Amino acid sequence: MSTRGLIRTFERWRRSGEPMVLATVYETIGSTYSKAGHRILIAANGDYQGLVSGGCLEGDLAERARSVMESGEPLAISFDMRDEADDLWGLGVGCNGLIRVFLQPLTEAEDYQPFSDIARGLLEATPAVVATVIAGDGGDGLPPGTTLVWNGGEPQSGSQQRLVPGCRDARAAGSAMYRRESDGAAVLYAPIKPVRRLLVLGAGLDAVPVVNMAAELGWRVTVADHRPAYLEKGEFDAAEDARLIDPGRMSREVEPDRFDAIIVMSHHLMTDQAYLEQLADVQAGYLGVLGPKDRRERLLSALGAAGERLQGRLKGPVGLDIGADDPESIALSLLAEMHAVLAGASGKTLTAAD
Repeated sequence: MSTRGLIRTFERWRRSGEPMVLATVYETIGSTYSKAGHRILIAANGDYQGLVSGGCLEGDLAERARSVMESGEPLAISFDMRDEADDLWGLGVGCNGLIRVFLQPLTEAEDYQPFSDIARGLLEATPAVVATVIAGDGGDGLPPGTTLVWNGGEPQSGSQQRLVPGCRDARAAGSAMYRRESDGAAVLYAPIKPVRRLLVLGAGLDAVPVVNMAAELGWRVTVADHRPAYLEKGEFDAAEDARLIDPGRMSREVEPDRFDAIIVMSHHLMTDQAYLEQLADVQAGYLGVLGPKDRRERLLSALGAAGERLQGRLKGPVGLDIGADDPESIALSLLAEMHAVLAGASGKTLTAAD
């Protein structure tokens, strides 16, 4: 399940007032389905949203979660799948790794913390770091389950101040870190990566699969167009926002600086030119324009100085070479490239890395 889907499930379950459990992977060794910092939620009835394995460990996690709800105390558990004998027990995991998971109770009385704050951080544009104490230092300052969602400010609790240096290190590294501090506390520091935002400038029929697939990935999607008929005809229920705009006022009406990825696809040369002129200084992680290379070059040339600022940043043609030849496969190609660029990945086949 996507991060956005996990948050939606959390909101739905929270309305019931029933307790939940937050399961967080805090350490892995070898090959595992998920890595440190990955989270899933487990409901009071044993239902779960998200996966820490391919589906073989979640049933056991749900059973353990029941005892955590009853006791109100967190629990650290380990699954060692490095022995091929797991087939004898019917698990058939085959991951050849060790995974350690931390279970924390979430209750209405505590406003379902810490996941309430984590969810808020995932939806905000400012990256944060979650510090979770897995094993305490033996004192009263940082017992297991102590959690700090740090966004650069000063913690309200003085004892949590000790977690700030680790948060800074994790933010600088851009990845989760599990370590034992000098005072004896074992802590997971996991950066929060906000849900990605995509701006689709153009609401033609080929924009529909782009919006739907991006929403399925859990991205927050805005689609905008200057033609009312296009917005009315398109199926954009999956978009967080679908709006009618004036192309010349796009930057004021949709605030493109808040998006991680932007695709220009109005299929109208002058409209695309108006959009790109306003995007020349927008530092989105991904910026592309639909169409062949010569169309992109024509647009850049017509933009003059703004086009020069877009050189090297504006992608076009867009997408990975997968033989796309219809709106759905083109959308798949485009989103695969977006995902790779935003994740800092190569976009090559995993087999090529062997």
